Amino acid sequence: MKSKVGCVAIFVAIVVVHAIGEVEVAKAAVTCNPLQLTPCAVAITTAGSPSAVCCAKIKEQSPCLCQYMKNPNLQKFINSPGAKKVATSCGTPFPKC
Repeated sequence: MKSKVGCVAIFVAIVVVHAIGEVEVAKAAVTCNPLQLTPCAVAITTAGSPSAVCCAKIKEQSPCLCQYMKNPNLQKFINSPGAKKVATSCGTPFPKC
C-alpha cells in the first residue's frame, strides 16, 4: 500500500513540475505587440471601465509592458494614470521596471 501512495506522490510531483514548465514556456511565447492593447484605448484615455477583452489583453501582454514603457511613442500611454487604473481594475499588477 505504501508503494502505491509513493508512486502517486511521485506522479503528482512530475505533473506539477511539468505544468510549471509549461507555464514558463507560455509566458515566453507571448508575442509583444502593442496593437493587442487596442481594446483598452478607450478605458485608458477616458474614465471608462475596461472591458473583459481589454483585461484579457492586459494579462496576455503584461510580460511586455516594461518593453512598451521604454518606447518613447508608447510610454505616455503605458505610464499614464489611466493605464494604471485599467491594470488595477483588471487585477493585473502594474510592472515596476
